[in-house]
Amino acid sequence: MNTEADVVRRAAELRAALNRAAHQYYTLDAPEIPDAEYDRLFQELQALEAAQPELRTPDSPTQRVGGTVLDGLKPVRHAVPMLSIRTETDTTEAGALAFDARVRRELKLPPDAPPIAYVAEPKFDGLALSLRYEHGVLAQAATRGDGETGEDVTQAIRTIRQIPLRLAGAVERSASSVEREDPSPSLTAQRSPLNVPPLLEVRGEVYMRRDDFEALNERMRQRMAAGDKAAKTFVNPRNAAAGAVRQLDPAMAAERPLSFFAYGLGELTPPAEGGPDFQTHWQVLQALKSWGFPVSALARRALGAPDLIAFHAEVAARRDGLPFDIDGVVYKVDSLELQRQLGFVTREPRWAVAHKYPAQEQLTTVQAIDVQVGRTGKLTPVAKLAPVFVGGVTVTNATLHNELEARRKDVRVGDTVVVRRAGDVIPEVVSVLPDKRVAGSEEFTMPAHCPVCGSDVVREEGEADHRCTGGLFCAAQRKQALLHFASRKALDIEGLGEKLVDQLVDGQVVRTLPDLYRMGFVSLAALDRMAEKSAQNLLDALQESKRTTLARFLYALGIRHVGESTAKALARHFGKLDGVMDADADQLAQVPDVGPVVAESIHTFFAQPHNREVVEQLRAVGLEWPEGEPAPVALLPLAGKTFVLTGALPTLSRDEAKEMLEAAGAKVSGSVSKKTSYVVAGEEAGGKLDKARDLGVPVIDEAAMRALLG
Repeated sequence: MNTEADVVRRAAELRAALNRAAHQYYTLDAPEIPDAEYDRLFQELQALEAAQPELRTPDSPTQRVGGTVLDGLKPVRHAVPMLSIRTETDTTEAGALAFDARVRRELKLPPDAPPIAYVAEPKFDGLALSLRYEHGVLAQAATRGDGETGEDVTQAIRTIRQIPLRLAGAVERSASSVEREDPSPSLTAQRSPLNVPPLLEVRGEVYMRRDDFEALNERMRQRMAAGDKAAKTFVNPRNAAAGAVRQLDPAMAAERPLSFFAYGLGELTPPAEGGPDFQTHWQVLQALKSWGFPVSALARRALGAPDLIAFHAEVAARRDGLPFDIDGVVYKVDSLELQRQLGFVTREPRWAVAHKYPAQEQLTTVQAIDVQVGRTGKLTPVAKLAPVFVGGVTVTNATLHNELEARRKDVRVGDTVVVRRAGDVIPEVVSVLPDKRVAGSEEFTMPAHCPVCGSDVVREEGEADHRCTGGLFCAAQRKQALLHFASRKALDIEGLGEKLVDQLVDGQVVRTLPDLYRMGFVSLAALDRMAEKSAQNLLDALQESKRTTLARFLYALGIRHVGESTAKALARHFGKLDGVMDADADQLAQVPDVGPVVAESIHTFFAQPHNREVVEQLRAVGLEWPEGEPAPVALLPLAGKTFVLTGALPTLSRDEAKEMLEAAGAKVSGSVSKKTSYVVAGEEAGGKLDKARDLGVPVIDEAAMRALLG
């Protein structure tokens, strides 16, 4: 750059471009430049500021994270008090009716007066914040505190990407103190019709998105597992956000991803001195958006009580799907003149109210911890609670998820706990109040045997969940076992669907898998909605399913981790069912594609006497399949080859072709890669055929495949 003025101008251009890019990415969720380009511009600005520190302005993107660790948070006196809003405790539509009636009464409006215009907004569950801008540049950020005095949190707030360091439309002040217009045409296009006033105090809410909160807690759990004693998980997004805002070290604050919504103004340059002359609160929200602040898309104008009621109901229906927590909605009289007429009462504005939803968190006590067994054998500890009204319903049970989670939260019988319920989500214990713990309480431990069937309980390495191993015998898993047994790739019992299985199990007609083959026509025809023809068709399908293959039978047993290909590999390797049942884990691990975890799962399954008994009973009722000597894969004609099937073959279905290839020792994959040996293509072959040609993989038809099979 030729002159000092060129350097100053370039630094200003970089600041404007980077601030705009950050606004597009973090606030509008519409990035315009690639990350690599942002990084290049950022590094160029860093280099300029390092060479000439006087170019480093408060609104520079390089100042988002940095600075020294503070000794403490300094007090900040609010020029305009940050008052709290009155809460309407009635969570029904009566709350909106009461507020509208109160406003009309205090304005002394006659019954036939037109409805009042309001602005309705979500009530964020975060931390109230004041942002002071001088000549469009962030000068100070402060918490609400007691409403009169808050705390200076400017350094931590700079880490929030949604908060602009310089407002859109603000005049750039260069290092040489020469005022000039912002060089970015795109920023100019975003300016409000009203200029940015010399003094502007914006008020809003700092919060943490739910996905960011879950990711933060996951990072904390990983650090705790690695032995980091300073790491801890957080109870809820609000607490995590509040703690981040009050961090004395801005680098630590930057580790917690925060977001921001603007919803109002505090101190402001008056119209007589060049400030904006707003007439309505809605105009304020539009100005905030045009200056670069995120404003909730849920906010809207409402006319009279009916619109307020509709807004309350609509947001309630969407509440659980929002990416952030809210605990109600806020109604504000739109006209600023009417707001002035209504004034305040006991430090609360008469012109606004918070209309809450039923609380999603409450305190209660744990009366017992039971263990429930799910359809797939998963064991879940469940806290039995003293009844508590939370989230609009009375809650008596709350999930503890698994043993690791129960012990991490250290939930014990007798504890006082925080219970959360959001919408239709299963209630859960959020945290324990240790200071209220009763003496002599014991840590929770998962039982060694299934509480339903008595089978062994196992937890595989690397997994959090415990599982019952009595899959074929356990009553809790009965329906799931039947449905899997009858599925198309197992024994393919046509007509045995979910509704019929529910009837058979609930009516005690079927208790174990062999009972399916002991059912008579009379017992079937007596079921609801079961016609005589349907009953006979099912009996015929059951009779037909008795003739199967060893691979299908192994798959039908529902052994954990044993899918179709593993079942086929086991059948090829051992040749006989008894060989599989009597093999130890080391012998099972010799089967191709069977690792230590799968081998241990198969061995554990057949080690349960209940499961072996069910298998023998299935044999006794007539299930049979061809058995022979083991067929080592290495001796099969297509051993070591990988095939991909695509398109419609002339005479074979996809499943038939797959079975033929696998019987010959081949592996059938769903995607084409350089390791693919052949692609078998039929009519209307699509992208897999194109990829095969691009990679030079041989493409053959059904006839050529049959020739390879011999």
